[in-house]
Amino acid sequence: MDTLSYKTISANKATVTKEWVIVDATDQVLGRLGAKVAKLLRGKYKPNFTPHVDCGDNVIIINADKVKLTGNKWNDKVYLSYTGYPGGQREITPARLQAKPNGDDKLLRKVVKGMLPKNKLGAQLLGNMYVYAGSEHKHEAQNPKMIDINVLK
Repeated sequence: MDTLSYKTISANKATVTKEWVIVDATDQVLGRLGAKVAKLLRGKYKPNFTPHVDCGDNVIIINADKVKLTGNKWNDKVYLSYTGYPGGQREITPARLQAKPNGDDKLLRKVVKGMLPKNKLGAQLLGNMYVYAGSEHKHEAQNPKMIDINVLK
């Protein structure tokens, strides 16, 4: 038996195959959508997944303004941030965050960022996500393919 054929293959920057995918966020629950997008960005659905390499896809999220939250989370859920000064703890609800300029992008980035690694790789992976409030995007030259996020686990 040839045991050399059973070596574990580790992907690197040269051997990774990155694709462009479009995810439609219409009537999707925010947290579940964020978890699946984070797995796509990380590359966990691919058979050559390597934890320390950016082997995920470039994800384009369209219709981000039509995302849902269950219950009364639009007003009851609170995101906390801290300015670094005494008494500088700030809180914001998803409804107020989405009402800001470019708020749909900020809300989805906040959700997906929490599901990625907290290191340089996580910051690099977050740069592979593009969020658009409407159904138009500017990445037609990359020939992205539309995927149904509901069939992913």
